[in-house]
Amino acid sequence: MNRLILLDSGPLGMVTNPKAKGLPLACQQWLKRLLARGERFAIPEIADYEVRRELLRANLLKSVHRLDNLKQTLEYIPIQTETMLLAAKLWAEARQTGQPTADDKALDGDIILSAQARLIANDTTEVIVATTNIGHLSRFITASDWQVIN
Repeated sequence: MNRLILLDSGPLGMVTNPKAKGLPLACQQWLKRLLARGERFAIPEIADYEVRRELLRANLLKSVHRLDNLKQTLEYIPIQTETMLLAAKLWAEARQTGQPTADDKALDGDIILSAQARLIANDTTEVIVATTNIGHLSRFITASDWQVIN
């Protein structure tokens, strides 16, 4: 089975840091190591949006440039209508069961990311989300802390 690792906003933000030390540097080394081994990585559009908006707000243009370059290197998963339809369904189900993942007025990027992951996964592709936020995501899809994905 083919494995595709989706980068959530936490790891994606760390790998765009041009002055990485500590955990962000470890995350960059992790990504390089797995890419060199032939692992497939993708950037979901919702994660790009969440990281990009903060980088722009903070005027971190070198990081924005690194994000743009990374989008040329890794696979990129745009948000499709099908994604938003499934996300709306997941969002409603989470609230109906009393387990929301965000405030009712929030866009809820975790739900959109979960919908993208579900739609990509199939009999030949295992999808795992590399994240720093396992709690919300793992209720809907396979998610692991990036540090334990080998």
